[in-house]
Amino acid sequence: MRLIPCLPVLLAASLAGPAVAETGTQAGFLWAAGPIAEAQRAHFLSIIGWMSVVIVPLFVALPVVLWRYRAGGPGAFRPDWGNSPLGEAVLWGVPALLVAVLGWNLWTETLRMDPYAPLGPDPLVIDVVTWNWGFVFVHGAAGVAEVDRLTIPAGRPVTLRMTSDSVMQSVFIPRLAGQLYAMPGMVTELNLAADGPGTFTGRNSQYNGPGFATQSFDVIALPAGEYDARIAQLAAMEGTLDAAGFDALKGDDAARPQGFGAVSDGFLAEIVGRYADPRMAGMVH
Repeated sequence: MRLIPCLPVLLAASLAGPAVAETGTQAGFLWAAGPIAEAQRAHFLSIIGWMSVVIVPLFVALPVVLWRYRAGGPGAFRPDWGNSPLGEAVLWGVPALLVAVLGWNLWTETLRMDPYAPLGPDPLVIDVVTWNWGFVFVHGAAGVAEVDRLTIPAGRPVTLRMTSDSVMQSVFIPRLAGQLYAMPGMVTELNLAADGPGTFTGRNSQYNGPGFATQSFDVIALPAGEYDARIAQLAAMEGTLDAAGFDALKGDDAARPQGFGAVSDGFLAEIVGRYADPRMAGMVH
C-alpha cells in the first residue's frame, strides 16, 4: 500500500517527461502561441483526460489487488468463481464508450481545425516555395520575398500558399499551427496566426536527404508598425526573385541572400507549372 501515495507523482512524471524532452526550449504546441496550436493543445489534454478513465483505475487497482490477494492476504479464496455480469459490463462497456467519445472528439476537432479555413477576415497571403533544403516566402501584396525567415504581423490571420520545387516536404510550425505537406505541381494552404509578438521555429518535418536536419526557418511575429518597417527594409534590397534567380538561390547555401526587393509576376504559378499537369494550367494565381 505504500506505493499508492506515489502513483500521482509517477503518473505526472510519465506524462510530463516526453513533453519536456520534446519541448525543452518551449518549441512545441504545449506552449501554444496562436489559436490553432491552442486548439491542438486543448484536444491533446482532453484525450489525456478521457484516457485517464481507463489508466487511473488501473494504476490504483493493480497494487490494491496485488496486496489484497497475496499469499496470506485478507482476500477471499473463491476457486469456483468464474463470472460477473457487472464486471463484464464494465470491462467491455467503458472501453467501447471511450472509443466512441474519442472518435467523436477527433472528428469534430479535425473539422474545426481545417488547415484550409481562414482564421478571420482579410488574411495576409504569403506564398511559400520549399526545396532541398530551404524556404522562400513571398509577400505577394508587397511584392517582396525573404529567405529562410517568415515575418508576419502579430494578431492578424495569415494564409500560407505552399508548393515544393523538389520532393514532398512538410511545413511545420509547432507553436502556431499544425503541419501540412508542400508538394510539387500543386498548392496547399496552411492558415495560422500569432497571438502576440515573438520568434518561433518552423521546419520541414519530412525527411528529404542530407540537409533535412538543418532545414528550418524563423517565424517572427511583429507589431503592425514594425512589420511595415520590415517590409520596407525588404523592398530596399537588391535583386528580383524570378525563376532564374530562384534556381541560382538553390545552388549555394552559403551565399543565400536574406531577401529580394521585387518578385516577378506569377512566380508561384511558374514554379508549380514545372511539375503540374498541363490540364491544371490557370488554377494557380
